[in-house]
Amino acid sequence: MSAARPLTTLRTIALVAALPLLLTACGYGSEAADDAEQPAAAAGAEKLSAGEVTIGYFPNLTHATALVGVEEGLLQKELGGTTIKTSTFNAGPSEIEALNAGSIDIGWIGPSPAINGYTKSNGKNLRIIGGSASGGVKLVVDPEKIKSLKDVKGKKIATPQLGNTQDVAFLNWIAEQGWKVDAQSGKGDVSVVRTDNKVTPDAYKSGSIDGAWVPEPTASKLVAEGAKVLLDESTLWPDDKFVITNIIVSQTFLKEHPDVVEAVLRGSVRTNQWINAHPEQAKASANAALKELSGKELPADVIDPAWKSIAFLDDPLASTLDSEADHAVKAGLLEKPDLKGIYDLTLLNKVLAAEGENEVDDAGLGAE
Repeated sequence: MSAARPLTTLRTIALVAALPLLLTACGYGSEAADDAEQPAAAAGAEKLSAGEVTIGYFPNLTHATALVGVEEGLLQKELGGTTIKTSTFNAGPSEIEALNAGSIDIGWIGPSPAINGYTKSNGKNLRIIGGSASGGVKLVVDPEKIKSLKDVKGKKIATPQLGNTQDVAFLNWIAEQGWKVDAQSGKGDVSVVRTDNKVTPDAYKSGSIDGAWVPEPTASKLVAEGAKVLLDESTLWPDDKFVITNIIVSQTFLKEHPDVVEAVLRGSVRTNQWINAHPEQAKASANAALKELSGKELPADVIDPAWKSIAFLDDPLASTLDSEADHAVKAGLLEKPDLKGIYDLTLLNKVLAAEGENEVDDAGLGAE
């Protein structure tokens, strides 16, 4: 899986130079591809206020809500006569650009590119309207070289990119150990080696890195090569949960077509219900979607452990997004952003209430 390319730097607005904020640094398929086969709108069904809605997502396990929702027709079912079109991306910047340009209306994306896109537009172009997944990030190491967490000191550990969410999380963890690392160069008590996820397994096999702080399924690919999981990042967060995938929408589309947005959110909620009720079927469905999009599926020794480490939920876990931004600030990679207004959970909470589920909180970062 290829790592996503760095985002446009925002030194003059919010980010320091060379801050590529992309949460999910592993994706399949092309950077922006229109999928040829997707469920058709129900014949004779009533259209909503828009004749079609275009959604974007990564062909990646942490975006399985979208993968499965499209594959099983669960999203289309809620939209009735309004047709779903899909575009897949393997880089956050491209998806944000597509949203800004009106090429997609709604997208599944990591928190860091959402923060970046919101900040760069001065809060005018997107809103986070729901959550999708939590977890799926691990520190995996060579068990011959690293037998305990304290052994990480002095070793070479890969992260996907300078400033991406896993990189920031690792830098924050290093600081909490009392160790020092220069964020920009990666040099210090630990050598932080920024390595494209698609080459990280080869780097591990060659011995040029001693481990990696990476998202799934890269972590499980390394384990399949003999690495050991030393730390699951979820254990560092309250209730073992932190956001890895959100749902965003163009503010223009949200204003003009709230009924369509509500239908997509209802489809997402019901897809997550189906995933959690039928985990094995859902895993197979996600893998089938990956095969359709990339030409290959993940082997069992990779997808099985990777799937188990990802929680599919509707709560955007807003407080953890705020914490992730704070970690980047502490690392010196981010100037403190103003995230007030980045969330609008009104429609999600309406859907959750109708489904008999608890409403979710925006951590004080909601639109007024």
